[in-house]
Amino acid sequence: MLKQFTLRTQIGMVGIAMMHAFAIGIAACSSPSANTAAPAPVAQTTPTNGTTQGFRQTKVLEGLENPWSMAWLPDGTMLITERPGRLRIVRDGKLDPTAIAGVPEVLATGQGGLLDVSVHPRFSENRWIYLTYAHGTRDSNRTRLARATFDGKALRDVRVIFEVAQAKSGGQHFGSRILWLPDNTMLVAIGDGGNPPVQLGSELIREQAQNLQSRLGKIVRLNDDGSIPSDNPFAANAKADSAIWSYGHRNIQGLAFDPGAKRVWSTEHGSRGGDELNLIAAGQNYGWPVVTHSQEYFGGEISQERSRPGMVDPKTVWTPAKAPSGLTFYTGDRFPGWQGNLFAGGLVSQDVRRIELDQAGNVRSQQSIKIGQRVRDVRQSPDGLLYILTDASNGQLIRLEPTGG
Repeated sequence: MLKQFTLRTQIGMVGIAMMHAFAIGIAACSSPSANTAAPAPVAQTTPTNGTTQGFRQTKVLEGLENPWSMAWLPDGTMLITERPGRLRIVRDGKLDPTAIAGVPEVLATGQGGLLDVSVHPRFSENRWIYLTYAHGTRDSNRTRLARATFDGKALRDVRVIFEVAQAKSGGQHFGSRILWLPDNTMLVAIGDGGNPPVQLGSELIREQAQNLQSRLGKIVRLNDDGSIPSDNPFAANAKADSAIWSYGHRNIQGLAFDPGAKRVWSTEHGSRGGDELNLIAAGQNYGWPVVTHSQEYFGGEISQERSRPGMVDPKTVWTPAKAPSGLTFYTGDRFPGWQGNLFAGGLVSQDVRRIELDQAGNVRSQQSIKIGQRVRDVRQSPDGLLYILTDASNGQLIRLEPTGG
């Protein structure tokens, strides 16, 4: 494993203390800043708005406290997570004032809290929903995945079915998106644990992204009960965690599936730029932190390498940072011209990027749909519209609708 330099030899004890205070306070890619790394080829991004593109933005509701994710039940009811630890329900565009009971206790600090919510593909039969969240204390925490039965009012039989084995400190990089595959297994993104000076043992914790015995900085693939599929890419490797699907990730907060081409897409936070759009394949290494376009928050390169044989290059690199969040692959019929496009939310950029792809999965172009607020999630609804959650203490649910539709 490539050894990273330690902060102690770079900035001294006083600098460490200053950097610690800084690192605890920032969210990954939460503020725009310069990046001096050699630029990667990126698709042209142009602004757009509802009038010229034939759609409009409609505010459905507000009053959500830092919402993080949304999912639909078969009857059209929407579930929304709020990061402080509440699961909310929306019926016919109205937010129920009473939160759903039975949510497990979460660590709501920094980027941690109640994160993704996902509905089992056979929910009508089993009533299962899934939650990812930060669990533990400020000094010792981890990402957990829980499964529960939802009876329409409360969660029952809540069970932790998977967690990161290694505890970490601080409130950064929990990852946490859930994505169902056609075989009813699920992918779960796990962050690398945090920025310097956060360490695990004698190394910076981000180095765990290259450690096949660690779940940090990975996408894992699980059965719906949390067990590990026997055909995972590292299942026969005694020196690897058999849950791992792909590795070398920093902090994925967007996962989407293209059902036609059967491709998995992700958006991943970089550090001071270097945000990535990746096409995910089983068993592959995506480079972090050995190969990256990111910069240290306190200045300087993380790595001089931008590409390396055996590691997968991103399809697009965003520098300066857009801080990518939710991701969806559009398959609906309400926006016929958008079929086959990716839609990626942005926290810093405060927009949704519409990304056009060619048949090989390369990015042809991007357009920026300005929202004017931090976008935490973007999803396609069962009726083919697009919904957006904004990350604020008075967060909003916004719907994109075709004009005249």
